[in-house]
Amino acid sequence: MRVPDQQEPEELIIDEAPPAAELEREARMTPAQAVAMMRIRVPARGNRKLRSILDRVNADTELKALWHVSNVNAIARLQINDHSWVHIQIVANIALKLLRQLTKHGVEPSLVADYGFERDDSEIAVLLGGLLHDTGMSIHRDNHEDFSLFLAARKGRELLEPAYEEPELTVMVSEVLHVITSHRSSGRPLTLEAGVLRVADALDMAQGRSRIPFAAGQVSIHSLSAAAIDSVAILDGEERPIKIEITMNNSAGVYQIDGLLKEKLRGSGLEPYVEVIAHIDTEAEKRLVPVYRLET
Repeated sequence: MRVPDQQEPEELIIDEAPPAAELEREARMTPAQAVAMMRIRVPARGNRKLRSILDRVNADTELKALWHVSNVNAIARLQINDHSWVHIQIVANIALKLLRQLTKHGVEPSLVADYGFERDDSEIAVLLGGLLHDTGMSIHRDNHEDFSLFLAARKGRELLEPAYEEPELTVMVSEVLHVITSHRSSGRPLTLEAGVLRVADALDMAQGRSRIPFAAGQVSIHSLSAAAIDSVAILDGEERPIKIEITMNNSAGVYQIDGLLKEKLRGSGLEPYVEVIAHIDTEAEKRLVPVYRLET
């Protein structure tokens, strides 16, 4: 999914990820060239604090440099899936979409329930968690969630300081760090906001993210299953507040859903609110697996 280079986006469908050639080219740019291309776009929807923080993010060359190094490590050195600012933008948008969908259906965010904060504050915690969750990839893939925490502790405070005073500032920084640490595979979210980011990270699964290893000839269940995902849409559910509808071109994509997405969804706290349905979009595959429904 690319957010169009226009005014603030309003509705998001998670598809049309950039091709491998574009991602590889960006990973081999000079830092100055790569940073100049980066602009995060999310729908603020009247959240003035979020809009002001987003403006600071887009003016932050240091943060953009961390995103660039993360993608060099992922694509140029490890030849794994996309960890560029594009992935960051997609995850941040998905996370905000999920949170807003939940609050629309009356689900109360944890920062509202526990601190008496506003929903706008929960959106900011989710946004910054999404923007900072993979910064540790700039150091190493192994244990990158831990590296993200110590990078985000300072950077998150910098970005939040103009909008918050103590003690709310420290509360917000702590909650952002909790969102970040909970996205790891062994994470245990204690807040709705952390669960939202955990699931959002798993939903950046459309085939654009897989094209680097797949184009490089790394044929595995991971690259094949990711290449089988055509699109992901987040909609109003029929039985639950959220329906995640996934379109696949091959039944190999079931591994992304039943393996990777299920792992992130279980224990996220979002299980009662989410239904996941996958469709196979080719005639030959329709006879094999026409519709797949994830049981949680």
